[in-house]
Amino acid sequence: MEDLKYYTQEGLDALKRELSQLESVERPKISQAIAEARDKGDLSENAEYDAAKEAQGLLELKIANLRNLIAKARVLDESKIDISKVLIYSIVKIRNTKNKMEMTYTLVPESESDFKAGKISVSSPIAKTLIGHSQGDVVVVQAPAGSMEFEILEISR
Repeated sequence: MEDLKYYTQEGLDALKRELSQLESVERPKISQAIAEARDKGDLSENAEYDAAKEAQGLLELKIANLRNLIAKARVLDESKIDISKVLIYSIVKIRNTKNKMEMTYTLVPESESDFKAGKISVSSPIAKTLIGHSQGDVVVVQAPAGSMEFEILEISR
């Protein structure tokens, strides 16, 4: 099977909750909207019916995509993450060498990123620069606001 995607258990559980919500709540709502629109008569000129059918098609596509994503999902065994280098799911403590400000980020797939929770996407400029580096390394991140230099203080999982 190709296109495997790795998630934390928390990330996979969130996908499963979303799928369940779509199947058990959203799908019946749309079916009800279609039934109500159908009851209003002539379907050839019924914009409500057309809109509800289109919404149903989009919902079914989203459900199919989520099912496919879950089928290809693998839970990453966090106990096997190498902490000698920054990798996906590493928790990295860094210090800005200019202003001495310290930050801690967890590097996660885009689908799990949540900046407020300190989870940054592995495709972000900071994460891309940190990946593969070790504790004590100083890296230069090219950001829209210019280049910033960070020292890697600690790597954990």
